Amino acid sequence: MIPPDLPAELKAALDAKLEGVSRNEVAARAAAISRTYRDGGTSLAIRSATDALAYALARMPATYAAVGACLNALSEARPAFAPQTLLDVGAGPGTASWAAGAAFPSLTSFALLDANAALRTLALELQRASRRFGDVKYDASEARSALNGAEAADLVVASYLVGELGDAERESLADAMWARTGDTLVVIEPGTPAGYARIVSLRGRLIAAGAHVAAPCPHDAACPLPSPDWCHFSRRLARSRAHKQAKGADLPFEDERFSYVALTRAPITLRASRVLAQPLVGKAAVSAKLCTPAGLAVTKVPRRDRAAYATARHWRWGDAVREKS
Repeated sequence: MIPPDLPAELKAALDAKLEGVSRNEVAARAAAISRTYRDGGTSLAIRSATDALAYALARMPATYAAVGACLNALSEARPAFAPQTLLDVGAGPGTASWAAGAAFPSLTSFALLDANAALRTLALELQRASRRFGDVKYDASEARSALNGAEAADLVVASYLVGELGDAERESLADAMWARTGDTLVVIEPGTPAGYARIVSLRGRLIAAGAHVAAPCPHDAACPLPSPDWCHFSRRLARSRAHKQAKGADLPFEDERFSYVALTRAPITLRASRVLAQPLVGKAAVSAKLCTPAGLAVTKVPRRDRAAYATARHWRWGDAVREKS
């Protein structure tokens, strides 16, 4: 299981890129890029090396934490999964590739796709700081068209990409990514109702095409959560000084909320329930909202069942848990 913090090599490489660069300029560019994304813009807002660095400092830590949490859940669901090849779709500065490289030591080949030349340059410079990335190919072209010429990979990851596309483009991208998935596809979006809706739509489309859910859902049925609730998770990460400066933030930590799905070609035989919110720990019982293989459930573990209660006290939002039968 990988921790939420950026690897030491990546931190050092980002710090080295900051030498001689105005921190105020980086913070200003990060704020401008963030506004563009909030207003519905795309990565075309990132044009220069300073733009790319500002974006990486502001977003790589939280994106890495979220992708890492999703890959941890995948590893729990499929402990024998040992991919050799990765396809990182909409790779940006290569964040998902770093997380996948940490989560799966078996990976030997990394293929990245993104149309943004500034982010591609930064990604390759950062990856040169690590021996982990021996075989790397980064195709600087639009992800959907580049997928047509890409080789299939054991693991395909698309993080924070689907939301930049229209409905028809999302469906086309989902089909293209699944066609290039040799084993497992992981898609991560912001943990908002809109991000969740995009995940649910993609999930349903690909299940109809033969995919099976490895995480977070313990089933391939429709999501049982009633509106206005939505399935999302959160991971807390520490902020470095450079991260705080780029974000214009004072808090020493950040909580990244995300929605995701991991889809595989082989059915999952042993499924654990998923904790959908932080459990309530009381003196008499632990109460937890779970997504189970049979659907949504609110489980209460009484204190009188000492062993089960002791275990349930340590349940956390997003955990895969096996209830006492």
